[in-house]
Amino acid sequence: MASFYCFLIVNAPFLTATAQVPNDDIEQRRVLRLNEQVTSTTTGCTVQWACVDEKLTGKCIEYHNDQWFEFTPSVSGRYYVNISGQKCRDTRGVQLVVLTGTPCQPATYRVLSCTSLGSQDDVFVMLDSLQAGQPYLLDVDGYLKDFCQFALAVSQQPQGRPAAAEPSLSSVVPTDARVVQMHWTLPDSLGSTTRFQVVRREAAEFRSQPLAALEVGRTTYGGSDQSYSYTDTLTAPGRYLYQIVAEAPNNAPPLLLQQQWVAYVQRMPSAAKKQAATRQRDSRTMMQWQRRQHQARLKHLSTTERRK
Repeated sequence: MASFYCFLIVNAPFLTATAQVPNDDIEQRRVLRLNEQVTSTTTGCTVQWACVDEKLTGKCIEYHNDQWFEFTPSVSGRYYVNISGQKCRDTRGVQLVVLTGTPCQPATYRVLSCTSLGSQDDVFVMLDSLQAGQPYLLDVDGYLKDFCQFALAVSQQPQGRPAAAEPSLSSVVPTDARVVQMHWTLPDSLGSTTRFQVVRREAAEFRSQPLAALEVGRTTYGGSDQSYSYTDTLTAPGRYLYQIVAEAPNNAPPLLLQQQWVAYVQRMPSAAKKQAATRQRDSRTMMQWQRRQHQARLKHLSTTERRK
């Protein structure tokens, strides 16, 4: 009977030159134990094109420098792939794709998940309903031809924030308002939430920065307040991604509740605009005056020459 596997593809950005890791080939994949954290780098890795199929993942991943791992759970259930300690050339971070099938036989693959991170934050990808005794393969690849050093572990406990695709930045309208107001609602389905984490990352930054931790409010009847808000004041122009993460007790995985981009620009104040317009007008007047003087001198010289 043929063996079937699950593949996780992580795409990551560059560091300094380094030797190719042994698990560059699927035949030499590294076997992971539960909660075992390993460090690796995508630098120097190559692609076994006979073992991948980009049509299965669409625009989610572009293979560049992949490497392979394997994990077999002893108990069926939910697991997390925790990715941390990224040190990358660019800001994109890593990418993770999970597939099932027979190793190096793309015709048998089935994509379970594909996640593009877009940063170097510590994140986790949740995998539901893994089967005991089933080998799962993890394929780590440089995202958009980037290169990264990273740490990876498969665990029954999540570490970091939930990985999620970022909203589109192309449709964000720039604003000169430096005060950003975030509003969100706690749904009934997340009644066990105890607090919210507010984080922010500028588009060119590698990692997000924590801004605030807001405790969930309680009503006089013991329920949870539904509406929340947070105000941030930006000090420099840029494109900022805000995320609201809901946290719950008893090792429950954090949930990404809301995220949005803000493009802050500093426009010239009205007074400065008027001063600049005045300077431009004065400059044009001076140039016109100098031009008329020059033309008058030329005319005078021409008249003097004709008299001679």
